Amino acid sequence: MAVDTKHKSAIELLREETGDVRSLRPFERYIVGVVAVLWALYQLALPSVLVIDSTQERAIHLAFAMTLLFLLMPAFQRPRKHLGYFAVSDRIPIIDYACAVLGALTALYLALFYESLAMRAGSPITVDLVSGSILVILLLEATRRIIGPALSVIAAMFTLYAFFGPYMPDLLAFKGVSLSKYLSNITLSTEGIYGIPLGVSSAIVYLFVLLGALLDKAGAGRFFTQLALSFLGRFKGGAAKAAIVASGATGLVSGSSIANIVTTGPFTIPLMKKIGYPAKKAAATEVAASTDGQLMPPIMGAAAFIIAEYVNVPYIEVVKAAAIPAFASYFGLFCISHLEASKLGIEGLPPEDIPSFWGTLKEGIHYLIPLGVLLYELVYLRHSPELAAFRAIILLFLVIFFQEVRRTILAKKGFGSGVIRGFQLIIEGFIQGSKNMMSVALACASAGIIVGVVNMGIGGMISAVVEILSHGNIFLLLIITAMASLLIGMGLPTTATYIVMASLTAPIIVEVGSLFDFIIPLMAAHLFCFYFGILADDTPPVGLAAYAASAIADSEPIPTGIQGFLYDIRTSCIAFMFVFNPDLILHNINSWPQALLIFCMALIGMSSFECFAQGWCLTKNKLYEIPFFLSAAWILFHPGGLANLLGIDPAKKYYLFPIGLVVYALVVLVQKLRMKGK
Repeated sequence: MAVDTKHKSAIELLREETGDVRSLRPFERYIVGVVAVLWALYQLALPSVLVIDSTQERAIHLAFAMTLLFLLMPAFQRPRKHLGYFAVSDRIPIIDYACAVLGALTALYLALFYESLAMRAGSPITVDLVSGSILVILLLEATRRIIGPALSVIAAMFTLYAFFGPYMPDLLAFKGVSLSKYLSNITLSTEGIYGIPLGVSSAIVYLFVLLGALLDKAGAGRFFTQLALSFLGRFKGGAAKAAIVASGATGLVSGSSIANIVTTGPFTIPLMKKIGYPAKKAAATEVAASTDGQLMPPIMGAAAFIIAEYVNVPYIEVVKAAAIPAFASYFGLFCISHLEASKLGIEGLPPEDIPSFWGTLKEGIHYLIPLGVLLYELVYLRHSPELAAFRAIILLFLVIFFQEVRRTILAKKGFGSGVIRGFQLIIEGFIQGSKNMMSVALACASAGIIVGVVNMGIGGMISAVVEILSHGNIFLLLIITAMASLLIGMGLPTTATYIVMASLTAPIIVEVGSLFDFIIPLMAAHLFCFYFGILADDTPPVGLAAYAASAIADSEPIPTGIQGFLYDIRTSCIAFMFVFNPDLILHNINSWPQALLIFCMALIGMSSFECFAQGWCLTKNKLYEIPFFLSAAWILFHPGGLANLLGIDPAKKYYLFPIGLVVYALVVLVQKLRMKGK
């Protein structure tokens, strides 16, 4: 995929990610628009007026995704000899209409014949088998079109393994399944395609994606960027710091790193280049900030909602666990931008490039109202994520109408024009939200095939193989999991990477840890898989986020991806840290003072780590200073590690924080004295 994207713009990459590739004729645009709007209305009805069985809800969700995908995405994006008909991009060919209808019908089969299928559970008839087989084939093809071949190939390999397991070597041998059992599990139950991931996609994720699309259409992305520039632009490396804050804010409502880049990058990357950042580093800063947008509570990425279901905790517990690592990770990137500016001698933006803070806030403060309501519902009232998102969307409708009516009245175009424009923005948001959801829904459904095969009985075998590969060593197991996540994630979206790795390795991490007396919470294991799934977004040579940013910055994609990956070392570091120090995810910690202490120490520890990683603090590091930076970071991130080393009671580990602070302060003081002596 990297070759294909070499000369594409960021907008083209975003259109490919959302499946918006074809140039449709007017009546085809109308058909697509109607399907997309109906999907949005269906999803809005679920938490409000529509009451149906969860399995039927998932089936309808998948039917909409498959229908829209086959209408929008050709089988091949580039003309192919002898296959030109399948690469048609200027209209919808008959074959894709047929695939859309057949995909919808087979996806709906479980909903349409729910009662009769329940009566013959485990004993499917010929029609069930035919429908299920067609569904699997069309689902894998739809997934290949929108995501690429990786997930479809992995799902196909697991499927083949389910049938040919008895013929494998002893270590990999599996009793195998019949076609009837395979399709019963994968297509006629909630163990496979219609499992937890698709359920979360249908019940929760769509509404948050829709909220993000509506905010984007209303202009919130530009507002966040301008507000960040107005507040931070005057400081050293201000454009980069503003890019980080803007991308973090945009990431609150966007589960896509490419969407974050396309929203904030066109404003921030040219400004970073203008004040002296090399094109590669300007693009890499945007890549790292936009990729990590999926880490930011309270919304995070689609996979975060699935974590809540897998770990069986309220979503607010996932937010609580992710808070300190996410803020520490973003603070680390903030430190990187400051240290890079110091190394390059970069100052802030000139006054003429800095928007007015109060003027910007006044013009866009209404965008914060639905987000504030969302936070209030999630954090204070503890309502379900779907109800909170639904109410935020309804409030956003009012905000959009207010904004557009106000604009038209100020432009003396009349009240009616504003109302019409408000409806247009909402419909555009519905269409964009549905397009954005295709990849998530299809990834969840296809990953469900893998999870379903694992649940047929090969989970224990996989656990044994992974344990043999790691020799029962928790450190090696984590490294294998991290590397596998990065490799798999090169061809998969974050959500699919997380589902695959969590179903295969998260329970094993907990199990192997217990063998070595490491009490690893299940939440920490799942967040570990989640973090490395996100990091795969900027892993060369495929990282599409790097291609999008380099297209804006006019830099080389591979060097940009490598630089972005180096910036993201901080995120991988903290992922390892919270596995061994669950305090960082506030495991069993309910005291605000204790949580704030851990938070502050984590920020200082991240600052020390970045001084090591960037080779610079107040001035260029000396070799003998590196161990001090690393030691301070280790103590501040994981005081229990030093307590174990010194034989101190783990209950008194927080008393070791001052040691880390003193070590960090001493090396900073040494650099300060060295600078004075020059």
